[in-house]
Amino acid sequence: MKITNRKAFYDYEITNRFEAGINLSGSEVKAIRLGQADISGSFVKIIGSEAYLVNSKVFPYQNARTEGYDERRTRKLLLHKKEILSLKSKMEGENLSVVPISLYTKNHFIKVELGLGKGKKKYEKRQSIKKKDIQRELEHELGSRG
Repeated sequence: MKITNRKAFYDYEITNRFEAGINLSGSEVKAIRLGQADISGSFVKIIGSEAYLVNSKVFPYQNARTEGYDERRTRKLLLHKKEILSLKSKMEGENLSVVPISLYTKNHFIKVELGLGKGKKKYEKRQSIKKKDIQRELEHELGSRG
């Protein structure tokens, strides 16, 4: 099951992508495999020498106990120390953000695809919407002729 963050491409111009593991509990793994997660408003925060996924939602698994379960808890990302240091330097030096793009399974592990990108301005978002509309109209016209 692959859970994507479509809003990341709308809000950010993604330049680099990389993969990270994520520290989850057993019921959270089962819920993600069923597609019961949302990463649309989440981001990565680096504290000290550790990276965390903040504001991601993993809905409670239906057959698990839900007492004391926080679906928006901060989850630790599993990255090498060199990767974390390079991310931290890029975030501070070039004013970039790290956002999750997708959440998927790979060989029985849950992985997060992270994107390093710069936030778009409001006028850039409007331009990208306009380009998509023009492209859609061109494809529609070409499809109706042939």
